[in-house]
Amino acid sequence: MGVSRRCGNGGLLRIALAQINTTVGDIEANASRALTAIKRATALGASLVVLPEMAIPGYPAEDLLLRPDFAMVTRRALDDLASEVTTGTALVGFVDWDRHCHNALAVVANGRVQATYHKRLLPNYGVFDEARYFRAGRAPLTIEVEGLRVGLTICEDIWYATPVAAELASADLDLICCASASPFHLGKADWRERMLATRAADSHAALAFCNLVGGQDELVFDGRSAIFDATGDVIARANPFEEDLVLFDTVTGQGDIHDQPSGEIAYAHQALVTGANTGIGQGLALA
Repeated sequence: MGVSRRCGNGGLLRIALAQINTTVGDIEANASRALTAIKRATALGASLVVLPEMAIPGYPAEDLLLRPDFAMVTRRALDDLASEVTTGTALVGFVDWDRHCHNALAVVANGRVQATYHKRLLPNYGVFDEARYFRAGRAPLTIEVEGLRVGLTICEDIWYATPVAAELASADLDLICCASASPFHLGKADWRERMLATRAADSHAALAFCNLVGGQDELVFDGRSAIFDATGDVIARANPFEEDLVLFDTVTGQGDIHDQPSGEIAYAHQALVTGANTGIGQGLALA
């Protein structure tokens, strides 16, 4: 099953979702983890590697984002990472400071940051208070990878049918990439997949969704990253609640689809274990 209506006209594109577990503020370790995942993916032949939202600084970084020096250190780590990415293209979440603070996604290729996308829809409800820290982006960003047109989004951008998703649907794209830090709650994973499948079908384009995994304070991130074809069918899916790397090949139509927990009780149990293990691990790291 092809990724998009035009995938046969382009070159080989192997897409990788690098579902990693990051720690807020541990910039060096996060960047190292991201680079290791990118190198592993490209060694397996990936042309495009998608990482989670805010992969370098961690999510949610909260009041650390009020410090311009935090953004500066994050950018240096990103540039160092980029200098080692000489094969393929990677989409890496970071915090960008250009007079205002932005939740950003870097396009990394050929040893440097080639372009930057700023998140346009900032959630400010429930556990989210992004409007306190970030300035919303104003412009879409489309890149070309191996002859395919790829549109970029960050988490909330894709959650609603308008305005960002509607623009993507009219942009004649082959693939939409969404870097995300979407926290777990009961019932959300299935709902999220249905929503993403709808966005893919509405856009007549494949959709690659890479979600954060692990925990931070009271939040648990379940991962379950996935790729959907242009009809909304799942063609690759990562394990929940653990780091994972899944690939899909647009030419062969082969992708990794990993099993999921059976039922909400099993899913909730994994969420509790992940939250406890992450909290203990971060506590020991700080001790």
